[in-house]
Amino acid sequence: MFVVATAGHVDHGKSTLVRSLTGMEPDRWAEERRRGMTIDLGFAWTTLPSGATMAFVDVPGHERFVPNMLAGVGPVPAALVVVAADEGWMPQSAEHLAALDALGVAYGLLAVTRADLADPGPAIAHARAEIAATSLGAVPAVAVSGLTGAGLPDLRAALDQLAAGLPAPAVDDPVRLWVDRSFTVRGSGTVVTGTLGGGRLRVGDELELAGADEPVRVRGLHTLGEARPEVTAVARVAVNLRGTPRDRLGRGDALLTPGRFHHTDLVDVRLTGDPAADLPAALTLHVGSAAVPVRVRPLGPDTVRLRLARPLPLLVGDRALLRDPGRHHVTGGVRVLDVAPPPLARRGAAAARAQALAGLDGRPDLAGELRRRRLVRAGALIRMGVPVHAAPVAGDWLADPEHWRRLGEQVTEEVARHAREHPLEPGMPVDALRQRLALPDRALVEALVRPPLRIHAGRVGAASADVLPEPVARAVQRVRAEYGDRPFRAPEADRLVDLGLGPREIGAAVRAGALLRLADNVVLLPDALDGAVRVLAGLPQPFTLSAARQALDTTRRVAVPLLELLDRRGATRRLPDDARIVVT
Repeated sequence: MFVVATAGHVDHGKSTLVRSLTGMEPDRWAEERRRGMTIDLGFAWTTLPSGATMAFVDVPGHERFVPNMLAGVGPVPAALVVVAADEGWMPQSAEHLAALDALGVAYGLLAVTRADLADPGPAIAHARAEIAATSLGAVPAVAVSGLTGAGLPDLRAALDQLAAGLPAPAVDDPVRLWVDRSFTVRGSGTVVTGTLGGGRLRVGDELELAGADEPVRVRGLHTLGEARPEVTAVARVAVNLRGTPRDRLGRGDALLTPGRFHHTDLVDVRLTGDPAADLPAALTLHVGSAAVPVRVRPLGPDTVRLRLARPLPLLVGDRALLRDPGRHHVTGGVRVLDVAPPPLARRGAAAARAQALAGLDGRPDLAGELRRRRLVRAGALIRMGVPVHAAPVAGDWLADPEHWRRLGEQVTEEVARHAREHPLEPGMPVDALRQRLALPDRALVEALVRPPLRIHAGRVGAASADVLPEPVARAVQRVRAEYGDRPFRAPEADRLVDLGLGPREIGAAVRAGALLRLADNVVLLPDALDGAVRVLAGLPQPFTLSAARQALDTTRRVAVPLLELLDRRGATRRLPDDARIVVT
């Protein structure tokens, strides 16, 4: 199916032309038919000579209903511009064309109606000149008469050629169905309609309602008046939603593939049309079928920041337009450059931001996004509309390669600085390093640590962290020289101080395995345990605490915690009478 929207001044015969092409009545309301003027969107379809199906979104031409017109044109890839031969180019012809140009519509056709009432030549020449200056460029023109039917075969042939030139639909894209109608069908519940510009819908699909937390499920699908189990883009589609109240959604809402769109109320955009400095502070943003008030903050000559009155599911590269409803004036089109822009909190931030945006063209660019964001989750980029084809550095985190290299250097520098400032600590705590590097996730720190660094017990240090600081190493060596021949004698507290072993130094030596701590201020050389087991194994079994103390040539201050440690390690076993045996 191909979908085309009409455009043109009020009473130039858009609905009459659609009616003649399709044999269907596009005006849905009795008031429209009574007044002979389209007020809201109408829909009809026909089969072209090639056998292709073309659906029409018929839009109102009166200036009071331009928002309705924009809701119909927004999601549609091509336009049928209608101009009456007897009236020629008119104000709404110009505003509708400005809207098409702002939205970047690049495919179209000119139909000059009421050719039975006036020579269509001048109207064709004028209209084609106006259209040629827009995104539509040079378009074919056909003169027709809805009353006599003259020119309709030529128009059908031209529509066939237009359809053949349209780009292939992106059927594998995520779904973003902008809702243009919402109503209730007795016995079925809520139904919404829209133009499916990309992706595919299936009965049973779970979708996300933009701005709502809970999912919605597709109960049924209709296109061209027929029920279908599946509909692929591009198509006009009616979606029956299971269990969704009618008042939950309406025109301007969107049904989305879950997890594939970023809901944002702040975007940076590039303008076409009026200069940024000339824009009013308040305008209306039209995108898809939505019309949302926005506050405008100029950044550069052609870039602005928009603060939306409500979040919308926008992607990098989206086309939209800004309109001043008070002046009935399309101020220009916008191309979305960033849907998650940084805050502008410092003096000069706006100018710096404008400079950064100057190099963006609205095309999703993974390398550029990584350069600007440095670190970002892959899912966040996908929801912005940026394809991800790079491997994460940790979890689902992506990093700019140069920034990641600098972070690796900073890790080495910070760990070395911490070691200088805290020589007795066994490394820098991982969370302290994370905060120092301003990283959002501990997993990033762990991924940055490379040999000769290592993570041990929640700290980052040198792989040779068991090498003691020089003052501690000297103190341990003095203990070994003084007590090496008395391995089960422990220095008294005051002697430890004399040796230079305070609580922090003892802790460092114990962590490095250079000393064995039995209790507070009770330390032995690390090979004392194995030696004690050998001595105790030579005693008659079982043995008492007193016998052990004498055999080890030590004091009760050492013997009690030493035997308790041996018990815990399973080298000895304590019996009910408090005697012990060596477990072989």
